[in-house]
Amino acid sequence: MELASALTVLLAICLVVITAKRKMSSHGRLPPGPTPLPVIGNFLQIKAAETCKSLIKVRKVYRPLFRPLRQPLCTFLLVSLQPEKGRDVIWVPFSLGVVFANGERWKQLRRFSLKILRDFGMGKKTIEQRIQEEAQFLLEEFRKTNGESAESHAPWVYDIYANILKFFPGPHTKIYDMLGNLRHFIAKRAEKNRETLDLNSPRDFIDCKSLLQTRCDQESKHFKWEKNNPASEFNVENMELTTLTLFFGGTETVSSTLRNGFLLLMKYPQIQAKMHEEIDRVIGQNRAPNIEDRNQMPYTDAVIHEVQRVSDLLPMDVPHMVTRDTEFRGYLIPKGTEVYPLLTTVLNDPTKFGNPRQFNPEHFLDADGSFKKNDAFVPFSSGKRICLGEALARMELFLFFTTVLQSFRLKPLVPPEDIDTTPLESGFANIVPTYQMCMVPR
Repeated sequence: MELASALTVLLAICLVVITAKRKMSSHGRLPPGPTPLPVIGNFLQIKAAETCKSLIKVRKVYRPLFRPLRQPLCTFLLVSLQPEKGRDVIWVPFSLGVVFANGERWKQLRRFSLKILRDFGMGKKTIEQRIQEEAQFLLEEFRKTNGESAESHAPWVYDIYANILKFFPGPHTKIYDMLGNLRHFIAKRAEKNRETLDLNSPRDFIDCKSLLQTRCDQESKHFKWEKNNPASEFNVENMELTTLTLFFGGTETVSSTLRNGFLLLMKYPQIQAKMHEEIDRVIGQNRAPNIEDRNQMPYTDAVIHEVQRVSDLLPMDVPHMVTRDTEFRGYLIPKGTEVYPLLTTVLNDPTKFGNPRQFNPEHFLDADGSFKKNDAFVPFSSGKRICLGEALARMELFLFFTTVLQSFRLKPLVPPEDIDTTPLESGFANIVPTYQMCMVPR
């Protein structure tokens, strides 16, 4: 009886694998990849804490385009982009919210989000004043340490196997609790905003969404809003998730870049000293930094770019999905295939950055010391799906870095050569390691 049961299970597994292979072969000419095991796919070949490193290792065997499998019926594709060709191929994310939407939904939500961000001053002087104010609050917190050690934490972990792992207990489940709490906060905030809404004076992104729902003027028609129309993309769930992604993406990425930047500047004190010299020469100590200073500070600008490149916060970009059967590099990729463009292969391209594993601002400086652009600098992704908050993030990073370094010297508690900058985790995101530092007033 037990033997019969075991044979039945084995036969069922074989049938699943055969069916999956037939389905894949009938729907596309997929590129080569490692052989998956039944049910668990290539789970054992990919280390959860070093997902990206594991995939890069597989890439060396199967070329820049390959197909690890999560499960026999769930295929996802890894693409090593070339800087000059990365913009020629566009995959569209899936689900709700501006980051993971597609088609007409994505167009409406992105257009609306960009308009609201610009109305509130993204890229303008008004938002610069808000950032400067926030930077001063950060300085106050640093002053409270009185030059004693403070600790930087890495706060969240995500993995490409999230859809599977979320059903199992463990520390990785904290991300779902965190995101759930954030969404609950946004929902409660939206409810509170509606109670005090002033139609003539929107206070934030949530107010602008509410205005779109409460009046049918020329602007709302532009965004195809129809009151009480369930087919409209401006429904409660979509707008809550859009607000969540803007809030989370606009805070965690900048703070992680700052934490990693502080760590790198402690490891390379000579680079920090050059930034101090440029800040003193261009800005001095009698006024707050402003965004116009950036044009006169090529070295600082180059350092910030190099921090972003080396941080490589989202090495696999956000997940995308092929919306129709697509011919690509000699293969036919079937509709519904998940795609992860490996941005890390561009940010670490030796033909574009010389020695990409070395932290070196010279990667963004020419022979005369002027700032130079590099088309392989893609921390914000590229093409139509490029991060819509790029201009805001660039302004924040410059103002925060210069404001902090104008007032403080970053001092490690260990010799610089002993500082380890290896990410705590390297999966969907590179998580900055925990470390201690002293903020020494200048």
